[in-house]
Order: sequence, then structure tokens, then C-alpha cells
Amino acid sequence: MSGLPQRLFARRGNRLAPDPVAPGAAVAEAEGLTVRLGARTVLAETDLTVRAGEVLALVGPNGAGKSTLLAALAADLPAASGTVRVDGRPVAAWAPAELALRRAVLPQDPTLAFPFTVREVVAMGRAPWAGTAAEDEDEAAVADAMARVEVAEFAERPFLALSGGERARVAFARILAQRTPLLLLDEPTAALDLRHQELVLNVCRDRAAAGDAVVVVLHDLSLAAAHADRAAVLHEGRIAADGPPEEVFDAALLSRVYRQPVEVIPHPRTGERIVLPRRDDNAHA
Repeated sequence: MSGLPQRLFARRGNRLAPDPVAPGAAVAEAEGLTVRLGARTVLAETDLTVRAGEVLALVGPNGAGKSTLLAALAADLPAASGTVRVDGRPVAAWAPAELALRRAVLPQDPTLAFPFTVREVVAMGRAPWAGTAAEDEDEAAVADAMARVEVAEFAERPFLALSGGERARVAFARILAQRTPLLLLDEPTAALDLRHQELVLNVCRDRAAAGDAVVVVLHDLSLAAAHADRAAVLHEGRIAADGPPEEVFDAALLSRVYRQPVEVIPHPRTGERIVLPRRDDNAHA
């Protein structure tokens, strides 16, 4: 490895990797969580448990509180009241270096101001492991992450020269290279074409199958139904429903939450829920 994480980040004292978590055990929790941005309450008394071995989709209309909830779970936004725990401890009790071994965060708009190559950007995901025994895995982790999201072929290209969709995949590869048991992903498919939407969400499912917990903000409800084990539907800063997509993706509930009539139909082959806006024959008359 080039030693990039060590050059960009100061070496820290010895830190222990998180202990393995049993499937279904809580990896992160929010209890009575309220978050305010200025004078506005964005989340109100929200309870949510994120479990090992599952993909949890956060869905809901714009402004419902999805990204705020994700940021609070990541310890990137403080709670006005309530508690957020990661790996059994309140997030404030973790040093930043320790928290970075336990959760990886993909923001909506990952940006860089300097001309790093793709390989260097992905290698940044290894920074939390500098000075630990897992540092020996850097090369393999970076190579595997780039291969998984199909960016290895332009590893030496400048990140800033990539298309929006390519940048999104490189940012996701950085998160994969971090190899944490909790992935917090804010709209990872927004800039992607059909193939790469499926690729990214299949990787999420693979990580969950390997025992990790994945929380992903999605706007496409049909994608959420196809790939998530659970879905939490947010509405006006609260969780309106939480459960398997086949249970919570109810036409009446979604129509109320989105203020748009929808219909929910089963896929003819798989039975997965497909959510469509209802377009009556006379809608454009």
C-alpha cells in the first residue's frame, strides 16, 4: 500500500476492532431521539433499532427526516433529546477514531477539492485502521472494494475527472474499504444507472448476509421493496411504519405519507412489491 492513510491522518494509539455481533443483535439504536436544526424540530421522539445481518431502508418524502436520522445515527448531528447508541454505547462516549472502526458513512454529495486518484480516494477508507493489526489488509481491502463496484479499471484517473455516477461508485468503494460492521448510506443510488443501482444494492445485501448492518436512504420504493429486509417509513419527522416492505408498503399509508395516490402491486414473477403513482385514465383530460 502507498501509505496514503498514514500520510493523510495522524497515527493514533492502539484501538481494538469491534467484537463480532450475532445475527439480529442491535448494532445501533435510537431511543426517543429528537433532533432540531435551528428552531425547527426535524425528528421527534424517534425509536429505531438497526440489526446485524439486515438491510434497513429509510424511505419517505423530501423533508421527512431520513437524512437527519441517518446523520444522528452516524453521530454527525447531535440529539436535542433522547439517545443514540452504536455498538452498545452512546455515540458521545466513543472517541472519533473508535467510532470510525464501527460505522462508515456515505453522505448524499461526497466531494473532494483536491486531485486525488480513484485509488487514493478508496484508500482513504482505510485511514481508521492505521496503526492497528488490520493495517495489513489495506491492499486487499482497497482492491476488493474497487472490484466490487466496477471502478478498478480507472483506478489511476483523477476523481475530479469522473462523471457523477462514477464518483458515486468510488465514494461507495471507499465506504466498503473501511470494513465496518455498520454502513450508513444516504441515497447511494441517486446518480447511478440501472445496472449500477442493482450492483450497489446487491453489494449491500452481500454485506448484510455476511453479518453487517446496512442502513440506506432510498427514494425508489420499488428498489427498497426488492432489496431491503426492513423499511422505516418516515413522515413529518416521525416513523409512520417499520417492518418488512411487504407489510409496510401499503397503498393507503404511502398515499397519505407522500400526498400522492399510489398503487402497490406484486411483481408477477418474484412477488416483490412494486410502488407506482396512480394515474387515472382521466388524469390528463
